[in-house]
Amino acid sequence: MIHEVETACRLAREAGVVLLAHFGRHGTVDRKDLGEPVTEADRRASDLIVSGIRQEFPRDWVLSEEAPDEAGRLSASRVWMVDPMDGTEDFIQGETGFSVMIGLCVDGRPVMGVVYRPATGTLYHAALGDGAYLDGFPIRVSGTGIDQVRLVASRSHRSPLLDRVREALGTTNEINIGSVGLKVGLVASGARDLYVNPSGRSKLWDACAPQAILEAAGGTMTDVDGRALDYGTAELHNLRGLIASNGLIHAPVLSRVAPLLAADSPPRAG
Repeated sequence: MIHEVETACRLAREAGVVLLAHFGRHGTVDRKDLGEPVTEADRRASDLIVSGIRQEFPRDWVLSEEAPDEAGRLSASRVWMVDPMDGTEDFIQGETGFSVMIGLCVDGRPVMGVVYRPATGTLYHAALGDGAYLDGFPIRVSGTGIDQVRLVASRSHRSPLLDRVREALGTTNEINIGSVGLKVGLVASGARDLYVNPSGRSKLWDACAPQAILEAAGGTMTDVDGRALDYGTAELHNLRGLIASNGLIHAPVLSRVAPLLAADSPPRAG
């Protein structure tokens, strides 16, 4: 998996250069399904990453947020999942909480992930069996218990439902940032303990790289019902949201938030 990690890290950094070149002057903002924004920076970064992966791994399949999905993906063993800019709303608003995310699924399981924050040069990476790293240093999830949960949540998509989740967990300790990958990275590195996204709006490329990093660091990611995320489906949305934790608190978190989230089927607000 060394070549895959090195390639993903290189392409993430190169895409980061593209994003920073547009930062502060992103130009026209188009809107996709559910009003999700996309800029020229997203598209250029996607083209760079997709072409780079195909050059290095011509037999692999690539799924990118800014490229059409094709039916052949469902029968492919190795599928790269790319979000060329996660946290586009932050990017548009001049905030630095956006990242480049590149993940690899083998037979439906995330086995490699890279999350790169161009504004700070911060890079998370992990590969199956090799641990998780932040800027080259090994990272591990926290040992925090359910009574001292430190939450990380969305900056631009935060909803009142999350306040109810926080109340159920009995915590007021919360920070906010845009990118899913950066939020999960904080959990993977032990800086935070929990990320709850009850929204059905996140997609496969939002979860693949972060999940690989989190699990390599000892954490757990599921949907809000505690089920494994399905990367081998034609449905691109994670319709039952995401919960990422240090693993230790995962079961008690699920039991406390389940009554709140059961009312939303599928939940819509993150």
